[in-house]
Amino acid sequence: MPNNDRGQSLISKYVWVIETIYRAKKITFKELNKRWLLHDISRGVEIHKRTFDNWRYTIWDMFGIDIANENRGEYRYYISNEEDISKNGLRSWLYNTICVSNALTNSQNIKERILLEYVPSGQEHLQTIIEAMKENRVLNISYQSYWKDEEHNFDVEPFCIKLFRQRWYLVGRSTYAYYHQQAPRIYSLDRITFLHKTDQPFDMPKDFSVEDFFFGCFGIIADNETDVERVKLKVNAGQANYIRSLKLHSSQEETERNPEYSIFIYYLRPTYDFLQEILWQGEDVEVLEPLWLRKDITEKLERMMKKYKKER
Repeated sequence: MPNNDRGQSLISKYVWVIETIYRAKKITFKELNKRWLLHDISRGVEIHKRTFDNWRYTIWDMFGIDIANENRGEYRYYISNEEDISKNGLRSWLYNTICVSNALTNSQNIKERILLEYVPSGQEHLQTIIEAMKENRVLNISYQSYWKDEEHNFDVEPFCIKLFRQRWYLVGRSTYAYYHQQAPRIYSLDRITFLHKTDQPFDMPKDFSVEDFFFGCFGIIADNETDVERVKLKVNAGQANYIRSLKLHSSQEETERNPEYSIFIYYLRPTYDFLQEILWQGEDVEVLEPLWLRKDITEKLERMMKKYKKER
């Protein structure tokens, strides 16, 4: 238990250093120590220069965040790759997750005022899957699809994992001859009822690329038969503020903005999950292009209208 506390304490200190420098943009070691001593995390003990340098190296190894020094003038410290913190990568996700965890851990006295959402992400399988990926070992899983009542047991070669909308997914290829010749399939971790790492090795395909597999995809549906297209959306001003701060897709570009609405352009595969996202936005979003997508959304809305016009 003491070791875990020490580990958690060190991570909390790393996060504090990153956040303090990130917010200050540039800060001297003297000013950093001054702020450190004002925080409960310091326990009244200042940071020694050698300790701080060791933390900088560890922060680079753990998060890929480079705390550099100007080496002139006031010799202030700053984050040289600040833009990486906002990128959609493993280390930025890890950093953000630890920041949230750290904030919650230090808020036990108001825990009844912090409401969290239950996430059925199947995280109990993550460690085993990651180990199998590292060792290139076949997984044996029992899986019940969302669309089928019966459960199936089979072996799968784990290629990668992806987090989308608070759910973890496994991309893998079945070892059965028929499916092995086809493209990898996607399995939701919360639909896995049993998972076991076998001793059977597999060769990771050298031509498989996660980026290529999900290229142009909106979410978790990787349908290469659906071409990447230019999608043009008209969004009411109020909802545009939300979409502007939380992009629907990494390709999002705002080409027009006025007090009534904004125009957003995307380059993606308009698959089922993207259509669902458009419908979820309701009357605040209108599809302008492509015309086939606008027509498809219109037909779905008409079928919905028929259902709601029926008397109960």
